[in-house]
Amino acid sequence: MDKMEWIAPCHFGLESVLKREIQDLGYEIVQVEDGRVTFSGGIDAVCRANIFLRTAERVLLKVGSFQARTFEELFEGTKNIPWEDYIPADGKFWVAKAASVKSRLFSPSDIQSIMKKAMVERLKSRYRIEWFPESGASYPVRVFLMRDVVTVGLDTTGVSLHKRGYRPVAGKAPIAENLAAALIMLTPWRKERILVDPFCGSGTFPIEAAMIAANIAPGMNRSFTAENWTNLVGKRNWYEAVNEASDVINDQIETDIQGYDADGEVLRAARKNAEAAGVGSLIHFQQREVKDLSHPKKYGFIITNPPYGERLEEKKNLPGLYREFGEAFRRLDSWSAYMITSYEDAERYFGRKADKNRKIYNGMLKTYFYQFAGPKPPKQKKQKDALR
Repeated sequence: MDKMEWIAPCHFGLESVLKREIQDLGYEIVQVEDGRVTFSGGIDAVCRANIFLRTAERVLLKVGSFQARTFEELFEGTKNIPWEDYIPADGKFWVAKAASVKSRLFSPSDIQSIMKKAMVERLKSRYRIEWFPESGASYPVRVFLMRDVVTVGLDTTGVSLHKRGYRPVAGKAPIAENLAAALIMLTPWRKERILVDPFCGSGTFPIEAAMIAANIAPGMNRSFTAENWTNLVGKRNWYEAVNEASDVINDQIETDIQGYDADGEVLRAARKNAEAAGVGSLIHFQQREVKDLSHPKKYGFIITNPPYGERLEEKKNLPGLYREFGEAFRRLDSWSAYMITSYEDAERYFGRKADKNRKIYNGMLKTYFYQFAGPKPPKQKKQKDALR
């Protein structure tokens, strides 16, 4: 196989960030849709995309696309896909997930059942066997139906890419690692700038920022379903991608990344998570209330996920909490702040209307990414001017 098409799903509203990441890896964008980006690349793409992409949820190998308004059309369209090119005779295969939007076929369980039958029929005729042991590698299938167009992909990832492997212990309302990375990448923050998260919880924002700063690929310390697809992907491809990721790490940099939280127990977990991610030395964690938020330097960034008040007993505390946050931010008069929250009165109690806000779906929860821009720092004089 030369160039293939790959599908990378992501959080709704963050497709532009993922598109830029894929282009930075050197792959050509085929299509950008709500919640996913399709791109083309050789077999190396399965390894590099899984290891390097910070904002994707998984990577799918696109195996077919067709129109289906009836279950008969779904069966025939699925049966026409050359499954024998992907799944060996002993492969374990099933339709792991089906999603349908604005389509006549909408029952996930029926879609999954019919597609599995069609796959079995196709492979029975190609391998000339009546029974499949399914004792080999796993080949989970994912299918999207959008306006009666069926898109079928093999899931190369397995456990979602937001599971980096560093966060076995999470706080009360953790933000997904890939969502945190995407939000950081939406801001103008760079590794030489200050970053503070005053509601850091299990440390996701500071850890993702430190990994970006040190150029640590998010998928370096985990495994993927496609590692066992020896009929499609050689071990050499995986070794080369891991070596590439290892070669670009620079964890000897100086950073000013800080995480604060009022809960000391949660902070202990955050420190463990940072160590597991290989960035423990790049982050300063401190037990501190949001009202005590301060920093001696100018032109820093606050990027945070404050409490949403999803529980009724917590909701009554939100006005005071957001008010304290806003007051502390105003004392940092040259700083910028970015917060993701579903709290509808966030701007009101924060005391300032956001310069921009962006609707983002965090799972099924509609949230807004509020952006409060501060002044740009003065440009540094060029080295030659400093030497005069």
